[in-house]
Amino acid sequence: MAAPVKVVTLCIDGRDVSGREGETVLEVARQSGIEIPTLCHMDGLEPVGACRLCLVEVTGQARLQPACVTQVSEGMQVATVTDRLRTYRRMILEMLFSERNHVCSVCVSNGHCELQDLAQSEGLTHIGLRYRYPTLSVDASHERYVIDHNRCVLCTRCVRVCDEIEGAHTWDVMARGIDSQVITDLAEPWGHSDSCTSCGKCVHVCPTGAIVEKGKSVAEMAKRAKFLPYLSMMREEW
Repeated sequence: MAAPVKVVTLCIDGRDVSGREGETVLEVARQSGIEIPTLCHMDGLEPVGACRLCLVEVTGQARLQPACVTQVSEGMQVATVTDRLRTYRRMILEMLFSERNHVCSVCVSNGHCELQDLAQSEGLTHIGLRYRYPTLSVDASHERYVIDHNRCVLCTRCVRVCDEIEGAHTWDVMARGIDSQVITDLAEPWGHSDSCTSCGKCVHVCPTGAIVEKGKSVAEMAKRAKFLPYLSMMREEW
């Protein structure tokens, strides 16, 4: 007989809510209708806490905690909207825009981009950081898809969906820090990959216009990621 699930009660933004032991602050918040911004997180993939946009304040802890990997506990008090958090989230978004070459007006994902949506929700109309303008490549060697490293935010969704769901592990991350870049196989051109199954999962979990289908024009690339929770559940059952 399975052990009974323990229910814990906590407070998020002044509201008393409940969740199951082992659930994260992000899960419980969303179940309670409380939105916390995320970029690397996606239902159906293992959380990694990479983007740090879901940082929250937990009473009694000096450091901000990523909601996607912080488990709830009895009596926990969490704040998701404070001046401190707004400052951090805006700074993170500014760094994301300054590190690569994001030009929304000519992007195939314009109007369908999670980074763009987050910037709008946070009221980000300009940034105070110097743009790096890195020289980054566009790999169109695959017969169906394109990856534009100028628009990548290193959320690693493509890496995780290829590994956890498709089981191919075509994608990985090369280098470190600001020089990090997603790669296929051992930095081979995507079209030369022996492991890629051309399933398209990486395309539809990408939050920006970094990985897209060929033949799409400006604002035509809408992502379809609703398949992921179902595939994740079926994989666990199998």
